Formats: sequence, structure tokens, C-alpha cells
Amino acid sequence: MARVFSGIQPTGELHLGNLLGALQNWVQFQDRHQCVYCVVDLHALTIPKEPGEVGANTVALTQLLVATGVDPDRCTLFVQSHLHQHNELGWLLECNVSYGELSRMVQFKDKSEQRDFVSAGLFTYPALQAADIIGYDTDLVPVGEDQRQHIEITRDIAERFNSRYGQTFVVPEAFIPPTGARVMDLQHPENKMSKSADSPQGTIGMLDDLKTVEKKIKRAVTDNDAEVRYDPSAKPGVSNLLSILGAATGADPAALADRYEQYGPLKTDTAAAVCDLLSPIQARYHELAADPAATTDILRLGAAKARVVIDPVLDRARTNIGLTPA
Repeated sequence: MARVFSGIQPTGELHLGNLLGALQNWVQFQDRHQCVYCVVDLHALTIPKEPGEVGANTVALTQLLVATGVDPDRCTLFVQSHLHQHNELGWLLECNVSYGELSRMVQFKDKSEQRDFVSAGLFTYPALQAADIIGYDTDLVPVGEDQRQHIEITRDIAERFNSRYGQTFVVPEAFIPPTGARVMDLQHPENKMSKSADSPQGTIGMLDDLKTVEKKIKRAVTDNDAEVRYDPSAKPGVSNLLSILGAATGADPAALADRYEQYGPLKTDTAAAVCDLLSPIQARYHELAADPAATTDILRLGAAKARVVIDPVLDRARTNIGLTPA
């Protein structure tokens, strides 16, 4: 089976878009790939945080991932900062990527323009991300279009290192997974649902009270035309509801549209489907949150499994680059 690597930052509560657009694929990948899933807490530090914030978010995120169906027995689930190998390999890769390549990264440009303080870590982020990926002899990296540039620079770094120092790294491929739902903001359906957006009524958190979830969906923006049809360009609000209902029930959004003549029943059914989806996830999350020692054990075992894979890769890189043996 191919080895898949994916990472997620502990930067706040996950929302419905994360679940339907990505995490459901993570769960399904476990049936047909060797999956390595990493909570990339070091990357979260590139934007200043309050003391303890990242650690608390890391634990909560791990619990939510497991509650969603990420199974520590069927994948490797661990925290980035628990393995110093990421940092060491990241430095070796940082020394093999140019200032010009890093300065052209779109995400750095976007994030640096919005802040007075721009950390050096935000600039060198792609080198550490490359270490996260190629440190596990990764074959496939699931990405959306917004992350494709990061996989391209990871491939460039790996190929350059192999060319200079001999075959060391597997060069990963970007993997566009089966299309997950593109979940839009319920109040501003022209925008993706986002945990960072200032739209509390348009975003459904995975841990939102189910009554609140129902109210948010029933208050979702539609349009003045009463026709129910799947047309994301002309009818973004209605199409968003159909996409959510389709992803939650495994049905085709366009086919679902034929079942409805009014918005009210569509909103009612969408709210019910989302609540049915979230209810067992929330129950399992609260079980895990009540037993933090279990989460500690999960992450300790995950780090041990990850270490077995990354240690030989780091040793190859050190040997091939010619560092003095420790």
C-alpha cells in the first residue's frame, strides 16, 4: 500500500467544512493506504500564540480526530513536536532551498502582508513542512489546490538533495483525493466556511450544540427565487445546502434537488442530517476529553510508531550529506 502523509494545525476548533471536505477522506484512506497523520503544532507557532494555547488545542484536536474515526490502531497519529527528528531534518532541507524559492510562496506573501510581526519561521515554514512529508518516505500527499505549491517545493527540495548527495528521499506526489464537499459559509455562501472567518452564524463548529447547528442551518442564506436546483454559480446558498446534505448522506447534490420544491424542507432535512452526523462524534469526543490520560497514551504510542519510520530516513540524510557520525 502507498504511504499517505497529512498534517493539521491545532489552531482552533474544527468546523463542518473540515469534516466533510477532508477528515472523512482521512478516515476512508485508512482502509487502503498506510496513513501517517500529524498534528503539526510547531507550524502553529509561526503566528504568535498565548502560552499553553497550542498545547491545549493539540490535545483537543487529537481527541476530535479520534472521535471522527481516525484510528490509532490503523494509522500513525502523533504530534510533530514530540519528534526532534522533524527539526533536524528540517534544517538540512532549509540549507538546500533558496531564499528566492521561499520568498515566492503565496501563503507567506498573504500572511506576512496582514501582520506587523512576521516570524522567520513563517518564511522557512516550507522546509519544515517538507521534512514532515519526506521524513516518512511518503508516496502521496492529499492536497487541495491551495496547497499544491507546497508539494511542488517539497518535491524540488527532495530532488535537489538526491541530486547533490545521492538517492536519499522518496519524492512524493500530490494526491487529489475523491472530491469532498466544498462547504461554504451559511451567511456568505460566496466564501468557504472558515474557522478564522468572522462569521459565527455562518460557521458550524464540530462541537457546536446541536440545537445551535439546527438554527444556523435554518437561517442559512438562500435567495429570492424559490426554485431548488444545484447551481453553485447562480444559486450559491441553495447549492451549499444541497452539497452539505449530499456529503452528510452520501447522495448526489444535483439529484437531491429534484426532491424539493421549497427551501424549508431542504433546510430541515439538511439540519437533521448534519446533527445525525455530528452527534456520535461529539459523544465520543466528550468521552475522550473526560480521560486525558488516554489521549496521552495514544500520542505516546503514535510517536513511537513514527520514530521507527523517520529515524532511518534522517540517518540516510546525515550519512549522505557527510556529517560526522554521532
